[in-house]
Amino acid sequence: MAPAATGLLEKLGVHLDPELLVLALTHRSFAFENGGIPTNERLEFLGDSVLGIVVTEELYRAHPDLPEGDLAKMRAATVSQKSLAAVARELELGQYILLGIGERRTRGFDKDSILSDTVEALLGAVYLTHGIETSRELVLRLVRGTLDRAADLGAGLDWKTSLQEAAALRGRSAPVYEIEAEGPDHARVFTASVLLDGEVRGTGTGTAKKHAEQGAAEAAYRALTADEPLGTDR
Repeated sequence: MAPAATGLLEKLGVHLDPELLVLALTHRSFAFENGGIPTNERLEFLGDSVLGIVVTEELYRAHPDLPEGDLAKMRAATVSQKSLAAVARELELGQYILLGIGERRTRGFDKDSILSDTVEALLGAVYLTHGIETSRELVLRLVRGTLDRAADLGAGLDWKTSLQEAAALRGRSAPVYEIEAEGPDHARVFTASVLLDGEVRGTGTGTAKKHAEQGAAEAAYRALTADEPLGTDR
């Protein structure tokens, strides 16, 4: 673990106690196969909050004229599973994560859900070790690209909200989401279908319900705005 720890910490630009770093990298599949040792899920919970407050404050200060709704969409885009997984891939984080045999076989080291959760766990570890100021510097360095692009993402900031708004403009009913799930608890996959006026207009999959719904909403939004253009969607 030592070489890997050194390489990852160099990329993060922070120091962490070796035991805390290992904990931040311990996925529940590895913990289960090794006698139920602690997982990174508590650190992930903490890191999610750290990430949220740092990004929220940065958006609030950087965009003093934007309403709350736009700021919320920009935050959602910045802290999304997809965005955090992209950060993880830039760090080549997958090679450091401790995974069980099954997850390794199914390329868990490249799954958006596992990558994004591990980023949050690392942020939790950094916060416990160094406090909010160092955490803020690290968060902003990691998500700066997404933050800078967020103002130009348009509908892609929040596909569910964008679909609801587009449907209302066209006199359609509010979107209704139906969810199906398959797989064991530790590897659950959700499939979402979104209906407009009783008709399925989009589907999406993900390892969390909200991600499956966002995928379905994106597909439905693109279909709806292509079929019924108003000239204002983007």
